[in-house]
Amino acid sequence: MRAAVFKGKGLIEVEEVPMPKCGETDVIVKVMACGICGTDVHIFNGAEGAAATTPPVILGHEFSGIVEQVGAKVEGIKVGDRVSVDPNNTCGNCYFCKNGMAHFCENMIGYGTTTHGGFAQYCAVHYKQVYKLAPNVSFEEGAMCEPIACCLHGIDLCEIKPGNTVMIIGGGPIGLMMVQLAKRSGAAKIILLEPVAEKRAIGTKLGAHIVIDPIHENVDKVLAENNINQIEVVIECVGLKSTMMDAIKYAGKSSVAMLFGLGGPNDEIPIKPYEIFRKEVTIRASYINPYTQGRAVNLINSGKIDVKSLMADTISLEELSDVLSDPSRRQMGKVMVNPWS
Repeated sequence: MRAAVFKGKGLIEVEEVPMPKCGETDVIVKVMACGICGTDVHIFNGAEGAAATTPPVILGHEFSGIVEQVGAKVEGIKVGDRVSVDPNNTCGNCYFCKNGMAHFCENMIGYGTTTHGGFAQYCAVHYKQVYKLAPNVSFEEGAMCEPIACCLHGIDLCEIKPGNTVMIIGGGPIGLMMVQLAKRSGAAKIILLEPVAEKRAIGTKLGAHIVIDPIHENVDKVLAENNINQIEVVIECVGLKSTMMDAIKYAGKSSVAMLFGLGGPNDEIPIKPYEIFRKEVTIRASYINPYTQGRAVNLINSGKIDVKSLMADTISLEELSDVLSDPSRRQMGKVMVNPWS
């Protein structure tokens, strides 16, 4: 089969590799769509993502496809099922798994990070990691279940209450999913900070009430003009040091500043403890997708969240390296890989 193999910093090669073997509790998924994530970019650039990655390995952890083969002990899944994959396979036996914190599993198998993932024509995964897609759901939508699951965990930690004002910094695919989830959580006003006009337009369509260009507009002035003097939740979805600092700055009294965007492992930001103290700000972060993949699939299957509007392009395996190395190729939204094109 063909796969894009990560060989080391800045190097991905498309080559013929052996078909994955199907263990007794595995299914072989014929990959039909695999999304490019910021984590893939971090790994490609030599940084660590959510987990340590040792090349050579096939990246890609946001994927969906068709079940091609099932192991002898697989239950509830059959050949031909259309599925989305939860890439984080926990051991169930370590301290964290036994104490309701499985996303911190000490023996985590990460499809597309610690072991082979979805930037290939086929991938073997444990059958408990697959979720069935509705017949009307496209494979591209199905591949978005994993990032939605991550966003759901972040939204849960924000504890948005009906009537709250929520600011989202960054209008990429993650930020635009957060706009929709904040709306569904009951936020009365949603503010989106995003410099790209096309993304601001999509944000408005998906539920943002106030959209601001933080590069060319005075954010404080726009907030004042709209009578915004209290923001209960700020969700940072960019991963830059400057936007993390903005999240704390704009967080109001008794608020939550969610640092959701993935920064570099060695990034540091200055904070003013007195500012946090006088506003009673809770600074939070969100790590992967514990117990939320099923909810994400339900949202996609029911059509309760729009991910089609977030998609920018579909590419071949041969184009993957260029897209990972060129930010302009990812600027307009989610890029999907079709291993068969």
